[in-house]
Amino acid sequence: MKIKNYFKSLPARIKGVPKKLSARLAGAKEILTQGNGKVCASMAVMGLGQLIYRQWVKGFMFLFIQLAFIAYFIFTGATDLFGFFTLGTRESNAWYGVEGDNSVVMLITGILAIFIIVFYAVVYVANVKDAYRLQCAEDTLKAPDGFKKEAAALLDKSFHKTALALPVIGVCVFSILPIVFMILIAFTNYGGDVVPPALVDWVGFKNFGKILSLGQFAPTFFKIFGWNMIWAVLATALNYFAGLGLALLLNKKCVKGKAIWRAFPILAYAIPGFITLLGFKFMFSYGGPINYYIQQGGGAAVGFLGLDAKWTARFIGLAVNAWISVPSTMLLATGILSNINTDLYEAARVDGASAWKQFVKITLPYVLFATTPVLISQFIGNFNNFGIFYFLRGGLYVDGYFLASDTDLLINWLYNMSIDNNYYSIGAAISLVIFIITSVISLAVYVLSPSYKQEETFR
Repeated sequence: MKIKNYFKSLPARIKGVPKKLSARLAGAKEILTQGNGKVCASMAVMGLGQLIYRQWVKGFMFLFIQLAFIAYFIFTGATDLFGFFTLGTRESNAWYGVEGDNSVVMLITGILAIFIIVFYAVVYVANVKDAYRLQCAEDTLKAPDGFKKEAAALLDKSFHKTALALPVIGVCVFSILPIVFMILIAFTNYGGDVVPPALVDWVGFKNFGKILSLGQFAPTFFKIFGWNMIWAVLATALNYFAGLGLALLLNKKCVKGKAIWRAFPILAYAIPGFITLLGFKFMFSYGGPINYYIQQGGGAAVGFLGLDAKWTARFIGLAVNAWISVPSTMLLATGILSNINTDLYEAARVDGASAWKQFVKITLPYVLFATTPVLISQFIGNFNNFGIFYFLRGGLYVDGYFLASDTDLLINWLYNMSIDNNYYSIGAAISLVIFIITSVISLAVYVLSPSYKQEETFR
């Protein structure tokens, strides 16, 4: 019902977008219609209006940025931007000693050129706004803030801008740039036989068509996607409710030696995950201790993680993932349970509520309200849990799957194709599909959850 109401309200929200945009554009319209000649001077040459208003430092800073941008665009920016759209036109020829264009490098430098253009546009708008602010101060007979005062404000009222400047630049260079590069690779033919020095070309949505249409990729994609969704839901539910149940059990007054019982899960959580996974892989292998005792009892060795061990390997993966993840949920739930008002339970017992009713009506709603964002992050983490089946069963290719096994998740299949088999463009397309799926699910769940809609409920 909530989902239905949410989608019903979408048209009204979409209709409100133009109003919000017009409100934001009203300020730009005011500058364009009421700005004087000095503001127009800053529009023509950055910093010129500030220099006329005797704001020397800011004026020269804006002017330097514009001159630097023009020099960059003349010497390399225009070439980088052109290369972004063409991805190279000159093929290499070792026989004649011709060094061709590197399409991947041209794509990266083209993205960087677009980032620089966007940065210049932001600075240009700030330059015009600053010139108009100086005009308003002059019209109202107020002395405008000098450079020293504005610089001092960066350490006082506007300290958040100073503190966030370097992190924002770092995020743009080390996070956003690689993400944009990966997304754009999904729209090229990069991979397989088409790798530098061969020229890469734009192919539009052909890679997504290969994944979703009939062919070698589509059957494997839908098989793995179905198992990936089942895995993410089961693993998240198992880890969450097992951790909550363990926390409730250890929260009972009748339990003795709580510190000792809590220590065992914490130790399992403290051990690096890949060591635990390799240990379990050895335990369930043909030569491991479990098969040893089976053979000692007169039985035949069981391939728990072999080629034919489809659901057996999947259940082992769920169990191992729970062994690694349940302790963190237990610790989280333990802290939350300690904050529940005990008067609620006392009132419930007076009214004759059973222990199950108290859990359903008091404990579970409170814990869910407090942990919904964590639950969403656990779902995304399980959906993209690369290590579980990579360490337990990595390297197996099963019949009926293209470069994958029946326990691989989409993230494992992406790795197999892009790293081991050079299908970079298909891998990028799959990663983009993963991003869309996880973002839509997590956003929808969070928007419709009490944590978002009823923030004051438990306060």
